[in-house]
Amino acid sequence: MDINLNRVKKHIETLATFNATPGNGITRLSFTVEDRMARDYIKEEMSQIGLKVWEDGYSNLFGRREGKDPNSPVIMIGSHYDSVINGGPLDGVAGLVSALEILRVFEENNIENYYPIEIVAMNDEEGVRFGTGISNSRVMAGLMDEKELDNAKDKDGISLRKAMEEYGIVPDINNAKRPKGSIKTFVELHIEQGPILERNKKDIGLVETIVGLDKYEVTFKGKSGHAGTTPINNRKDALIAASEFILAVNRIVRGIGDGTVGTVGELSLSPNASNVIPGYVKLSVDIRSTKEENIKGVYKQLLKEGEYIQDKRNVDIELIHNLYIPPVNMSEENIVLMEKISQKLGYSYLRMNSGAGHDAMIMAEVAPSNLIFIPSKDGLSHHPDEWTDYEDIKKGIDLMLHTVIELSKIKQGKV
Repeated sequence: MDINLNRVKKHIETLATFNATPGNGITRLSFTVEDRMARDYIKEEMSQIGLKVWEDGYSNLFGRREGKDPNSPVIMIGSHYDSVINGGPLDGVAGLVSALEILRVFEENNIENYYPIEIVAMNDEEGVRFGTGISNSRVMAGLMDEKELDNAKDKDGISLRKAMEEYGIVPDINNAKRPKGSIKTFVELHIEQGPILERNKKDIGLVETIVGLDKYEVTFKGKSGHAGTTPINNRKDALIAASEFILAVNRIVRGIGDGTVGTVGELSLSPNASNVIPGYVKLSVDIRSTKEENIKGVYKQLLKEGEYIQDKRNVDIELIHNLYIPPVNMSEENIVLMEKISQKLGYSYLRMNSGAGHDAMIMAEVAPSNLIFIPSKDGLSHHPDEWTDYEDIKKGIDLMLHTVIELSKIKQGKV
């Protein structure tokens, strides 16, 4: 019952070819030509394993291996295959390829499963194109509002709904919702995207808590004017106000501490000319912490800071929430099971937290969920040089395979 590492390597390398930026990392955004090419490949691989393949009303792609009791809740495994711009080959893909390999091993070894097992391939986790993120799992958990399909737009003004329709999906988020009780457990394997496992020389990371995520858009409306003739004291410079706000984000999260982080990663201004005072600025804010009170504390302080800057710089500031997800604990029962399996396999492991958001944190709304980490070379991710050695990937798949085998059995005295 061995993992075929050559097969795993082939899937990873093939998926990397469905890419909008060859030679400059991986760029595979949701509902694009590259997305479709990757999806067709994944569909074909699911079919070859003998899985029942279908898509829901958001675009989640499923491959189902039937269980002895088809009506019992499913074990769901998988991850996303979309990317950031100029990202790496393994973010999300490692987890999806692992799920494909696990069900291939089930098929080749005639492993019986009482509970049905479903692979899910998600195409809108990163949220790069439409500025939201973790969308596939939010839909499954019933956490996406219908209005988001029309309000979320890409840089060309194309709405999420229109992009889905052009892609060939008839949007139906109610159809995609999974009721509580329909999923027995959700397990996702992912590269760590940080240095902890490598630094501690551990094979496996067993995630206990995934950080909460608070994302908002902040706009600054001042007044454009001539850079040479407008007196400095009469200016309503939106960029000066935005700069002070950006520094405030850094200062506030440092003050709260306790592992809280904040990032302003996106900035646009208008007219964006060297000889014109900026009259309009829009920026993104991303706040993360394992403690909900810290996230709320940052937000409260930033509101006050915005009011202060608004009065001081005589500009209008508006803060709009795009996404809020509280910190989420993973299934302790499954962590204990995975500790026992890791020991049996001879793999070293570490209980840890995740500083990045993942679909597992959303799926925890529907069912007990878990996240398995494997080491990232130099802790690097969201970068063309992102890498995890294939032997390290194999260890993660081994653990996940044996975990799924155990979870798919009928337990004495309970179903």
